[in-house]
Amino acid sequence: MKRLPILVLILLLSLTILVGCSSPVKDNTQEEKKVIFGVTTWSSTMAPTAIAKMILEEAGYEVETVLLDQPIIFQGLADQQVDFFMDAWLPYTEAELWAKYDEDLVKVATSYADAPLGLVVPAYVEENSVEELKNNAEKYNNEIITIDQGAGIVSLTEELIKEYELDEYELIYSSETAMLADATAKINKEEPVIFTGWRPHSMFAMYDLKFLEDSKEIFKYDNVYVLSYQGIEEAHPEAYNIMSQWSIDVGDLEKMMLQNSEDETPFEDTAKEWIDTNRDQVNKMLGK
Repeated sequence: MKRLPILVLILLLSLTILVGCSSPVKDNTQEEKKVIFGVTTWSSTMAPTAIAKMILEEAGYEVETVLLDQPIIFQGLADQQVDFFMDAWLPYTEAELWAKYDEDLVKVATSYADAPLGLVVPAYVEENSVEELKNNAEKYNNEIITIDQGAGIVSLTEELIKEYELDEYELIYSSETAMLADATAKINKEEPVIFTGWRPHSMFAMYDLKFLEDSKEIFKYDNVYVLSYQGIEEAHPEAYNIMSQWSIDVGDLEKMMLQNSEDETPFEDTAKEWIDTNRDQVNKMLGK
Protein backbone atom coordinates (compact mmCIF):
# COMPACT_ATOMS: atom_id res chain seq x y z
CA MET A 1 0.00 0.00 0.00
CA LYS A 2 1.40 3.30 -1.04
CA ARG A 3 1.96 5.72 1.82
CA LEU A 4 0.40 9.18 1.59
CA PRO A 5 2.65 12.15 2.17
CA ILE A 6 2.51 13.36 5.77
CA LEU A 7 1.13 16.79 4.73
CA VAL A 8 -1.80 15.15 2.93
CA LEU A 9 -2.57 13.01 6.01
CA ILE A 10 -2.66 16.09 8.24
CA LEU A 11 -4.99 17.89 5.86
CA LEU A 12 -7.34 14.91 5.63
CA LEU A 13 -7.41 14.52 9.41
CA SER A 14 -8.17 18.21 9.91
CA LEU A 15 -11.00 18.05 7.38
CA THR A 16 -12.48 14.99 9.13
CA ILE A 17 -12.44 16.76 12.50
CA LEU A 18 -14.06 19.88 11.08
CA VAL A 19 -16.83 17.93 9.39
CA GLY A 20 -17.48 15.81 12.47
CA CYS A 21 -17.67 18.74 14.86
CA SER A 22 -19.71 21.16 12.79
CA SER A 23 -23.49 21.28 13.13
CA PRO A 24 -25.80 21.52 10.14
CA VAL A 25 -26.32 25.06 8.86
CA LYS A 26 -29.87 26.25 9.59
CA ASP A 27 -31.82 27.18 6.48
CA ASN A 28 -33.33 30.55 7.42
CA THR A 29 -35.30 30.62 4.20
CA GLN A 30 -37.45 27.72 5.44
CA GLU A 31 -40.11 29.06 7.79
CA GLU A 32 -41.34 26.82 10.58
CA LYS A 33 -45.09 26.91 9.98
CA LYS A 34 -46.24 26.87 13.57
CA VAL A 35 -47.46 29.95 15.43
CA ILE A 36 -48.88 30.58 18.90
CA PHE A 37 -51.65 33.04 19.77
CA GLY A 38 -52.05 34.40 23.28
CA VAL A 39 -55.74 34.46 24.23
CA THR A 40 -57.52 36.05 27.19
CA THR A 41 -60.92 34.96 28.49
CA TRP A 42 -62.48 38.06 26.92
CA SER A 43 -64.87 37.49 24.05
CA SER A 44 -63.31 40.47 22.25
CA THR A 45 -60.10 38.43 22.06
CA MET A 46 -61.54 34.99 21.45
CA ALA A 47 -63.71 35.94 18.46
CA PRO A 48 -61.00 37.49 16.22
CA THR A 49 -58.46 34.88 17.30
CA ALA A 50 -60.79 32.13 16.06
CA ILE A 51 -60.92 33.80 12.63
CA ALA A 52 -57.17 34.41 12.43
CA LYS A 53 -56.47 30.82 13.45
CA MET A 54 -58.58 29.45 10.59
CA ILE A 55 -57.03 31.80 8.04
CA LEU A 56 -53.50 30.78 9.00
CA GLU A 57 -54.48 27.12 9.03
CA GLU A 58 -55.74 27.58 5.47
CA ALA A 59 -52.24 28.88 4.67
CA GLY A 60 -50.78 25.63 6.01
CA TYR A 61 -49.88 26.67 9.55
CA GLU A 62 -50.20 24.70 12.72
CA VAL A 63 -51.82 27.18 15.10
CA GLU A 64 -51.84 26.86 18.88
CA THR A 65 -53.83 29.09 21.24
CA VAL A 66 -52.74 29.56 24.84
CA LEU A 67 -55.09 31.00 27.48
CA LEU A 68 -53.21 33.57 29.56
CA ASP A 69 -53.77 36.77 31.53
CA GLN A 70 -53.07 39.87 29.49
CA PRO A 71 -49.84 40.95 31.27
CA ILE A 72 -48.41 37.46 30.78
CA ILE A 73 -49.27 37.63 27.07
CA PHE A 74 -47.26 40.85 26.72
CA GLN A 75 -44.35 39.18 28.52
CA GLY A 76 -44.73 36.11 26.30
CA LEU A 77 -44.62 38.27 23.19
CA ALA A 78 -41.50 40.06 24.40
CA ASP A 79 -39.85 36.68 25.09
CA GLN A 80 -41.01 35.39 21.67
CA GLN A 81 -42.88 32.52 23.31
CA VAL A 82 -46.15 33.94 21.93
CA ASP A 83 -46.33 35.05 18.29
CA PHE A 84 -49.56 37.07 18.07
CA PHE A 85 -52.15 38.78 20.27
CA MET A 86 -55.35 40.04 18.63
CA ASP A 87 -56.71 42.48 21.23
CA ALA A 88 -54.30 45.24 22.31
CA TRP A 89 -56.00 48.55 23.19
CA LEU A 90 -53.65 51.45 22.49
CA PRO A 91 -52.45 54.10 23.01
CA TYR A 92 -54.41 54.64 26.23
CA THR A 93 -55.92 51.60 27.91
CA GLU A 94 -52.81 49.44 27.85
CA ALA A 95 -50.32 52.31 27.97
CA GLU A 96 -48.58 50.90 31.07
CA LEU A 97 -47.97 47.51 29.48
CA TRP A 98 -46.91 49.08 26.19
CA ALA A 99 -44.42 51.35 27.95
CA LYS A 100 -42.89 48.29 29.62
CA TYR A 101 -42.49 46.25 26.43
CA ASP A 102 -42.64 48.71 23.52
CA GLU A 103 -39.02 48.18 22.52
CA ASP A 104 -39.70 44.46 22.07
CA LEU A 105 -43.12 44.59 20.42
CA VAL A 106 -44.58 45.68 17.09
CA LYS A 107 -48.09 46.62 15.95
CA VAL A 108 -48.85 44.24 13.10
CA ALA A 109 -52.28 45.57 12.07
CA THR A 110 -55.22 47.66 13.26
CA SER A 111 -58.25 45.47 13.88
CA TYR A 112 -60.60 48.44 14.28
CA ALA A 113 -60.40 52.06 15.36
CA ASP A 114 -62.02 54.31 17.99
CA ALA A 115 -63.18 51.60 20.38
CA PRO A 116 -65.13 53.05 23.33
CA LEU A 117 -64.80 51.85 26.93
CA GLY A 118 -65.61 53.03 30.42
CA LEU A 119 -68.11 52.65 33.23
CA VAL A 120 -71.47 51.31 32.06
CA VAL A 121 -74.92 51.44 33.65
CA PRO A 122 -78.39 50.38 32.47
CA ALA A 123 -80.26 53.12 30.60
CA TYR A 124 -83.01 53.11 33.26
CA VAL A 125 -80.81 54.59 36.02
CA GLU A 126 -80.83 58.38 36.51
CA GLU A 127 -77.08 58.95 36.62
CA ASN A 128 -75.43 59.94 33.35
CA SER A 129 -71.92 60.89 34.50
CA VAL A 130 -69.20 59.63 36.79
CA GLU A 131 -69.56 62.77 38.94
CA GLU A 132 -73.15 61.78 39.74
CA LEU A 133 -71.96 58.55 41.33
CA LYS A 134 -70.58 60.43 44.31
CA ASN A 135 -72.92 60.27 47.31
CA ASN A 136 -74.99 57.62 45.50
CA ALA A 137 -72.87 54.62 46.47
CA GLU A 138 -75.54 53.02 48.64
CA LYS A 139 -77.88 52.95 45.65
CA TYR A 140 -75.33 50.77 43.84
CA ASN A 141 -74.53 48.62 46.87
CA ASN A 142 -71.20 50.50 47.14
CA GLU A 143 -69.85 48.40 44.24
CA ILE A 144 -68.29 48.84 40.83
CA ILE A 145 -67.85 45.47 39.14
CA THR A 146 -64.94 44.82 36.79
CA ILE A 147 -62.83 42.04 35.26
CA ASP A 148 -59.43 40.50 36.03
CA GLN A 149 -56.77 42.53 37.82
CA GLY A 150 -53.94 43.55 35.50
CA ALA A 151 -56.19 44.39 32.54
CA GLY A 152 -55.86 47.92 31.21
CA ILE A 153 -59.51 48.81 31.78
CA VAL A 154 -59.16 47.73 35.42
CA SER A 155 -56.12 49.95 36.00
CA LEU A 156 -58.00 52.88 34.48
CA THR A 157 -61.00 52.18 36.72
CA GLU A 158 -58.73 52.20 39.77
CA GLU A 159 -57.36 55.56 38.59
CA LEU A 160 -60.88 56.88 38.00
CA ILE A 161 -61.99 56.00 41.53
CA LYS A 162 -59.06 58.01 42.92
CA GLU A 163 -59.49 60.98 40.58
CA TYR A 164 -63.22 61.32 41.26
CA GLU A 165 -62.76 60.53 44.97
CA LEU A 166 -65.27 57.69 44.89
CA ASP A 167 -63.91 56.31 48.15
CA GLU A 168 -67.28 54.90 49.16
CA TYR A 169 -67.15 52.41 46.29
CA GLU A 170 -65.38 49.06 46.34
CA LEU A 171 -64.00 47.76 43.05
CA ILE A 172 -65.09 44.12 42.70
CA TYR A 173 -62.60 42.10 40.64
CA SER A 174 -63.87 39.08 38.75
CA SER A 175 -63.79 37.43 35.34
CA GLU A 176 -65.67 38.86 32.36
CA THR A 177 -68.18 36.00 32.66
CA ALA A 178 -68.75 36.57 36.37
CA MET A 179 -69.05 40.34 35.92
CA LEU A 180 -71.71 39.93 33.23
CA ALA A 181 -73.59 37.32 35.24
CA ASP A 182 -73.78 39.70 38.20
CA ALA A 183 -74.82 42.62 35.98
CA THR A 184 -77.42 40.47 34.19
CA ALA A 185 -78.99 39.38 37.47
CA LYS A 186 -79.42 43.01 38.53
CA ILE A 187 -80.62 44.21 35.12
CA ASN A 188 -83.27 41.47 35.01
CA LYS A 189 -84.63 42.92 38.26
CA GLU A 190 -84.16 46.51 37.00
CA GLU A 191 -81.77 47.21 39.86
CA PRO A 192 -78.95 49.79 39.64
CA VAL A 193 -75.54 48.38 38.73
CA ILE A 194 -72.20 49.80 37.59
CA PHE A 195 -69.67 47.74 35.68
CA THR A 196 -66.87 48.17 33.17
CA GLY A 197 -67.84 47.93 29.52
CA TRP A 198 -66.29 48.19 26.09
CA ARG A 199 -67.21 47.75 22.46
CA PRO A 200 -67.26 45.44 20.67
CA HIS A 201 -69.23 43.36 23.14
CA SER A 202 -72.50 41.44 23.10
CA MET A 203 -73.67 43.29 26.22
CA PHE A 204 -74.69 46.25 24.05
CA ALA A 205 -76.82 44.04 21.85
CA MET A 206 -78.37 42.26 24.84
CA TYR A 207 -79.22 45.26 27.02
CA ASP A 208 -80.00 48.96 26.78
CA LEU A 209 -76.81 50.38 28.31
CA LYS A 210 -75.05 53.72 28.46
CA PHE A 211 -71.48 54.82 29.15
CA LEU A 212 -71.20 57.29 32.01
CA GLU A 213 -69.76 60.62 30.89
CA ASP A 214 -66.16 60.99 32.04
CA SER A 215 -65.26 64.70 32.14
CA LYS A 216 -61.72 63.97 33.35
CA GLU A 217 -61.19 61.72 30.31
CA ILE A 218 -59.69 58.85 32.27
CA PHE A 219 -61.13 56.58 29.60
CA LYS A 220 -60.25 57.51 26.01
CA TYR A 221 -61.14 55.88 22.72
CA ASP A 222 -58.47 53.46 21.55
CA ASN A 223 -57.48 51.63 18.42
CA VAL A 224 -57.31 47.86 18.78
CA TYR A 225 -54.18 46.25 17.37
CA VAL A 226 -52.73 42.87 16.52
CA LEU A 227 -49.39 42.68 18.35
CA SER A 228 -46.28 40.61 17.83
CA TYR A 229 -42.57 40.90 18.62
CA GLN A 230 -39.70 42.65 16.88
CA GLY A 231 -38.36 40.15 14.37
CA ILE A 232 -41.67 38.45 13.54
CA GLU A 233 -41.12 39.36 9.88
CA GLU A 234 -38.01 37.20 9.83
CA ALA A 235 -39.29 34.41 12.09
CA HIS A 236 -42.65 33.98 10.33
CA PRO A 237 -42.64 36.08 7.14
CA GLU A 238 -45.72 34.52 5.57
CA ALA A 239 -47.78 34.67 8.77
CA TYR A 240 -46.71 38.28 9.30
CA ASN A 241 -47.69 39.20 5.75
CA ILE A 242 -51.12 37.60 6.21
CA MET A 243 -51.80 39.16 9.61
CA SER A 244 -50.56 42.61 8.57
CA GLN A 245 -53.62 42.83 6.28
CA TRP A 246 -56.11 41.98 9.04
CA SER A 247 -59.12 44.17 9.89
CA ILE A 248 -62.69 43.55 10.98
CA ASP A 249 -65.89 45.51 11.51
CA VAL A 250 -66.96 46.00 15.12
CA GLY A 251 -70.50 44.97 14.21
CA ASP A 252 -69.24 41.62 12.90
CA LEU A 253 -67.50 40.91 16.20
CA GLU A 254 -70.55 41.87 18.25
CA LYS A 255 -72.69 39.55 16.14
CA MET A 256 -70.28 36.68 16.88
CA MET A 257 -70.26 37.53 20.59
CA LEU A 258 -74.03 37.71 20.77
CA GLN A 259 -74.44 34.29 19.12
CA ASN A 260 -71.93 32.86 21.57
CA SER A 261 -73.61 34.49 24.55
CA GLU A 262 -77.23 33.72 23.67
CA ASP A 263 -76.99 30.38 21.85
CA GLU A 264 -73.55 29.21 23.01
CA THR A 265 -72.52 29.08 19.36
CA PRO A 266 -68.79 28.21 19.34
CA PHE A 267 -66.54 30.95 17.99
CA GLU A 268 -65.13 28.34 15.59
CA ASP A 269 -68.56 28.15 13.91
CA THR A 270 -69.05 31.90 13.62
CA ALA A 271 -65.44 32.30 12.47
CA LYS A 272 -66.07 29.90 9.59
CA GLU A 273 -69.22 31.86 8.71
CA TRP A 274 -67.27 35.13 8.75
CA ILE A 275 -64.58 33.69 6.48
CA ASP A 276 -67.20 32.43 4.02
CA THR A 277 -68.93 35.83 3.99
CA ASN A 278 -65.65 37.76 3.65
CA ARG A 279 -63.92 35.38 1.24
CA ASP A 280 -62.58 38.22 -0.97
CA GLN A 281 -60.81 39.82 2.00
CA VAL A 282 -59.46 36.46 3.16
CA ASN A 283 -58.18 35.57 -0.32
CA LYS A 284 -56.40 38.93 -0.48
CA MET A 285 -54.75 38.22 2.86
CA LEU A 286 -53.66 34.81 1.57
CA GLY A 287 -52.37 36.26 -1.69
CA LYS A 288 -54.83 34.34 -3.83
